[in-house]
Amino acid sequence: MLSISNSFISFYLLFHMLSLSGQVGGLKLRNPIMLAAGVLGTSGASLKRAAKAGAGCVVTKSIGRDPRDGHPGPTVVQVDCGLLNAMGLPNPGYKEFQEEINIAKLTGVPVVASIFGSDPKEFSEISSALRADAFELNLSCPHTECYGDELGRYPELVEIVTRSVKDRVDVPVWVKLTPNTADIVQLGFAAQRGGADAVVAINTLRAMAIDIEMGTPILGNIFGGLSGPAIKPVAVKCVYDLSANLDIPVIGVGGISTWEDTVEMIMAGAQGVQIGTALYRGYEVFHDITNGLLSYLERKSITLEQLRGMARRQL
Repeated sequence: MLSISNSFISFYLLFHMLSLSGQVGGLKLRNPIMLAAGVLGTSGASLKRAAKAGAGCVVTKSIGRDPRDGHPGPTVVQVDCGLLNAMGLPNPGYKEFQEEINIAKLTGVPVVASIFGSDPKEFSEISSALRADAFELNLSCPHTECYGDELGRYPELVEIVTRSVKDRVDVPVWVKLTPNTADIVQLGFAAQRGGADAVVAINTLRAMAIDIEMGTPILGNIFGGLSGPAIKPVAVKCVYDLSANLDIPVIGVGGISTWEDTVEMIMAGAQGVQIGTALYRGYEVFHDITNGLLSYLERKSITLEQLRGMARRQL
């Protein structure tokens, strides 16, 4: 009979204790670090690259019913504390995007389709036609008339839209919530009542920049959404409040660029973490964050599950 050394057993147990794999919002992921919607998710090739770089899940750019050109430029401007963008949800329409999803799915990494619509009927139509591993409902884009947080600021509409998709698909449904509201927890409750499998918090904050030489707004749309390090404390607070009150998982996003940011978000209660603006540094951010997170867990001798929500349990 073969003997197994104590050191091998210890290594085996440590490896599995510190595993980053698990369920996130109804999906089985190799790690909880994801590509956020709207960043490098415009094609199957870019989604594949994120998956191969180590993302546990990839979320597409938001897709609508009809093709859209988006807002006039400039659509993105760098500011001291992050990025302002007012893209205006440009996309080819869902009928043209299925092939991009199919390409991304070849990696074996779950592909989540971010979708938007002007009413429950559009959300239902798009989700019924697209074949993805899950759907993320964009009810939070802050700079496009008739879409995004134009619906997502109202709990009753969040619930109706969520139910309109959940009743039509047999895959997980996530709802991306807006921080541009008086009470994000009420929006979370609405998504939960509508049958959501998880909520995603947060999208960008409404913001603008002005050219002081010209005396005019820089963005073509006048205002847009702020992303990057400046919004991380807002995102952490939203995740903390949502995870303390909801029965469904919370996925954190907003200003996360390092493994330390990721640990903080998970301590606040996030089951998964999405990376957006930090991707402008390169795809290696996925590798850096997962390695840093594993090293932290090993140093602290705790599991990912023990880390999750730790900030609440310490009180």
